[in-house]
Amino acid sequence: MLDHMPVSIEHEITGRFATEADVRSLREQLGLNASLPVRYGRWLSGALRGELGRSLSTGEPVGQALAASLPVTLELLLLAQLLALALALPVGIAAAWRPGSWWDRLSGTIGFGLASLPPFALAVVLMFLFSLRLRWLPATGFTPLSVGWWQNLRGLLLPALSIALVEWVTLMQVLRSDLIATLQEDFILLARAKGLPGWRIMFRHALRPSCFSLITLVGLHGGNLLGGAVLIENIFSLPGLGRLLLTGLFSQDYPVVAGCVLVIALGYVLVTFSVDLCYGALDPRLRREGADG
Repeated sequence: MLDHMPVSIEHEITGRFATEADVRSLREQLGLNASLPVRYGRWLSGALRGELGRSLSTGEPVGQALAASLPVTLELLLLAQLLALALALPVGIAAAWRPGSWWDRLSGTIGFGLASLPPFALAVVLMFLFSLRLRWLPATGFTPLSVGWWQNLRGLLLPALSIALVEWVTLMQVLRSDLIATLQEDFILLARAKGLPGWRIMFRHALRPSCFSLITLVGLHGGNLLGGAVLIENIFSLPGLGRLLLTGLFSQDYPVVAGCVLVIALGYVLVTFSVDLCYGALDPRLRREGADG
C-alpha cells in the first residue's frame, strides 16, 4: 500500500535511498521552501529576462531545450497549414462557382468523411499505407533542414498530412460559404454585366473580400495546432515542442512544462496579432479607419 503513495518531486529526483538532509538540500537549491506566490514571482521575473530555469531531469537550460524543439514544431505546423490551404482553396472555389453540382456534393462528402477522423487515427493509416506498404516515406524520425531540404520534407510530409487532411475541410466549407454570398453581391453582378470573364470575377473581385473568415480560421487553427501537436509528434518521433511537453509531464519536469506552456501561450498571441495584420492587408478601409480613430 505504501508503494502507491504519492511521491514528491524532490524524492523523485534524489531517489529512494536519499536521506532527509539530501532532500532538504535539494529543496533549498530549487527554492521549494518559499511560498507558492514567491516561487511564481521568481519564475515570472526570470521568464521576463529569458531565464526559464533548468530541467529537473537533464539539468539542461529550459530555454536551450525550447530553442531546439520549437523549430521542428513550427516547420510541421507551417507545412500542415500550407497543405490544408492548397487543398481548401481550389476545392472551395470550384464548389462555390457551381453550388449544388456533382463536384460540390462529392467534395463535401469526402471532406466530411475525413473530418470525422481524429488526426492521430489518420496518422496511423497514413503511416501504414505510405511507410509500411508502399515504402515511399519514412515512418518516424526527423532530418534537420540544414542537412537537406528533401530529407527534411520526407520526414515531415506524413505528420503534416495527418493534420492537413482534417483541417482543410473546415477551411474549404468556410471559403465556399463566403464565396457563394459574395458572388450574389451587386458589384459582382455589375462585373458580370460588363462581360468580364468568370475567372477574373472570381480571382480579382470575389476571392479577396471572401477571405476574412478563412484567415480567422487559419489563425485559430494555427494556435490550436501549436498546443495540439503532442500526439502527432510522438507518433512520428519528431523532436518538437509537443514531444518535449509530454516528456516533461511524464517525468514531472515542471520547469520544462512551464516553459512549453509559456511558448504555446505566446504563440496564440502572435497568431492573433498576425491575423489582425492580414485583415488590414486585405481591406485598406480597415487601415484608414484605424488611422482616423
